[in-house]
Amino acid sequence: MLNTILRGHYKIISHLGGGGFGQTYLAEDIDLPTHPTCVVKQLKPVSNEPFILETAKRLFDQEAEMLYSLGSHDRIPRLLAHFQEGEEFYLVQEFADGKDLTQEIGSGKRSPESVAIDLIKEVLEILVYVHDRNVVHRDIKPANLIRRKSDCKIVLIDFGAVKEIGSIAVDPQGNTNLTIAIGSPGYMPIEQLNGKPRFSSDIYAVGMMAIQAITGAEPRLFDEHPDTAELVWRDRIQGTYSSQFLDILDKMVRYDFRQRYLTASEVLEAIASLSKITEHDLPTIVSNSNNLTNNAKTLITSPQVATKLPEPQQSYLTSSQTVPFAAANRQSPKLWIWITGGSGFATANRHGNH
Repeated sequence: MLNTILRGHYKIISHLGGGGFGQTYLAEDIDLPTHPTCVVKQLKPVSNEPFILETAKRLFDQEAEMLYSLGSHDRIPRLLAHFQEGEEFYLVQEFADGKDLTQEIGSGKRSPESVAIDLIKEVLEILVYVHDRNVVHRDIKPANLIRRKSDCKIVLIDFGAVKEIGSIAVDPQGNTNLTIAIGSPGYMPIEQLNGKPRFSSDIYAVGMMAIQAITGAEPRLFDEHPDTAELVWRDRIQGTYSSQFLDILDKMVRYDFRQRYLTASEVLEAIASLSKITEHDLPTIVSNSNNLTNNAKTLITSPQVATKLPEPQQSYLTSSQTVPFAAANRQSPKLWIWITGGSGFATANRHGNH
């Protein structure tokens, strides 16, 4: 395909990737003065039978119309063209120049709460727009979210619906069906696996991505509760996260879609109700001794992340807890300091030793 010119003006310059649904290429529009870069998606049905090609063409046109309707959003690549050549279908879209979020999420990386909140808020804001147009993305995952180089905003790419073209098959009775569920393992809820995606299916995927961000674990590694089928993931948390935030994530990934948030706007409202956690609300270093190097128990290395130093009794601290500091010399008057909300209060105890 390299150097192939499609429709007289889309020149293929490199291969970006692909799979069973088709291939994706980087191209330039040689018909325009600046030769702008664009993305060309080549979609090919699994069969060249006339009935399959006819069905694929109808589905392709429908999905192209859907993508075109989404094109006015700044963080969804605009559809530039769609056409058929022979038995293959092509979509041409704007190129989102940047790196996908696999660079930021997973592989053992753990994000603090504030970073995870900013991440899902950006994605949910795009989903409000998408869902308002009666579209379910179906394949939200880090690889389909691009951190745009020009402004660091997140761009949502690769809508799953167009992948149906590559998975159309005909059963022995002549009925058209899809050979596989559209989506990515670990980010798909049960109803999507059964071929019945809903708006809350996208919300599930965003929740799974947020859980991946704060735990550093791949979604497919989480166990399910044997009685409820709910995900078991909180045991993988290291650091301090508000219970309210974790509860929001739990609700986003409920097994039963009826128990999840029904819309992206509902999740945004729940996030907005969280108490704002800022860096000055949390201690930087906490010790139970004047001698940190010899007797330290817990070191807070960054907001919301507690790192354990040698000694038993792991402790995680939040800005609302009271932390006493005692003077090392038991014969001298004891000085107690309480840290609350970033402020320190001191008082001396002169009533003898305890």
